[in-house]
Amino acid sequence: MRFPIAFLAGMFLLASTLTSYAEVRITNDRGGPIDYYIERYEKLRALRQSVVIDGLCASACTIVLASIPPDDLCVTSRAKLAFHAAWNFARNGSTFTDRKATRMLYSMYPSPVQRWLDSHGGLTPRTVFLEGKPLHVMYRGCSRRDLAHRRL
Repeated sequence: MRFPIAFLAGMFLLASTLTSYAEVRITNDRGGPIDYYIERYEKLRALRQSVVIDGLCASACTIVLASIPPDDLCVTSRAKLAFHAAWNFARNGSTFTDRKATRMLYSMYPSPVQRWLDSHGGLTPRTVFLEGKPLHVMYRGCSRRDLAHRRL
């Protein structure tokens, strides 16, 4: 009777360990509130989750580059990062470029991303896309192991 209990306990332990190291895949994330993404990616980093960028990662989604260590992040040939200045709502409901939030966002990015942004005019209301060879120079491509994932 002890063997089945020990076996089940071992299987449970193995399953929980595998779950905690599951990869997360970003495929079509259009962004949202900066605080939400900071909190989301800090949780993933604390859990040592690997992140696969396999499609669009736009706006605040790009905070992943600031939060997840490069060894835990990879990009596929479909990865496409979209950057623009942070914006906020005025009292009348219109939107405006939030310079303070834009500076904070820019300062979070790793140096290679900052240099790339600078060479493309910085963070402005116009969206710029980092993909293909320039992205793959900065971040490693995904291996088969990286692609065992769950969607984010």
